[in-house]
Amino acid sequence: MLKNIVIAMLLVMVSFGASARDLDAILDSGTLRVGTTGDYKPFSFLDEGVYKGFDIEMAELMAEAMGLNLELVPTSWPTLMDDLKTDKFDIGMSGISRTITRQLQARYSHPYLTYGKTPLIHADNVDRFSSVEDIDQADVRIGVNPGGTNQAFVDMTFSKAQVIVIESNLEIPPAVARKDVDVMITDSPEAIFYASNDDNLVAPLADSPFTISQLAYIMQADAERLQDTLNFILDSMQLTGELDDLRLTHKLAQ
Repeated sequence: MLKNIVIAMLLVMVSFGASARDLDAILDSGTLRVGTTGDYKPFSFLDEGVYKGFDIEMAELMAEAMGLNLELVPTSWPTLMDDLKTDKFDIGMSGISRTITRQLQARYSHPYLTYGKTPLIHADNVDRFSSVEDIDQADVRIGVNPGGTNQAFVDMTFSKAQVIVIESNLEIPPAVARKDVDVMITDSPEAIFYASNDDNLVAPLADSPFTISQLAYIMQADAERLQDTLNFILDSMQLTGELDDLRLTHKLAQ
């Protein structure tokens, strides 16, 4: 009987997840832990083993503003929320979309970028794909990475096209450039980034995306003071123009 009670209590504890470190605990530790996927240009990507991107620079600036060292914690899109809820990191920073599903489990900072889902295609197909209907054809191959909002949008929107799951998000734009797949559905900043760096790629609908959403930083549901601190830093950077300068540096606008 006692054994069953103990097991039941453990199951309840697991179901609620670990509590977030409060702000005092983070400050006392001397380290801000930031979870990042390392597979999403221009926000977070690995370059010869070194994390780079807009959100990596933002993480560095936020840690510096708080007087903390930065620890980058690897995560993935399929495990992002579980890793957050089990306290593997304090903040998720990796070009993370605001969704109601995530909001019900966690809390977000103020949004820092508005974007939409849009196709990245080969330049040879610029006149072929101008709508959802053009893409949703049986002979069209859509490359998508698993576990994130790209896959959710593709699964919800396209019923006829062939959906090809490619584990690494970084491998999909090269696959489009090689014509191994016809379309990548992704967030407009990523599509703009790749189109500006490869003459074989274009993002013809980036200014009129299929959806409108926002990116923000994510924390555990009980991390209210940490959220306030991030929002303060974001507001300050917006006032000084530092946030706009960083967006331009990372080509987050055409």
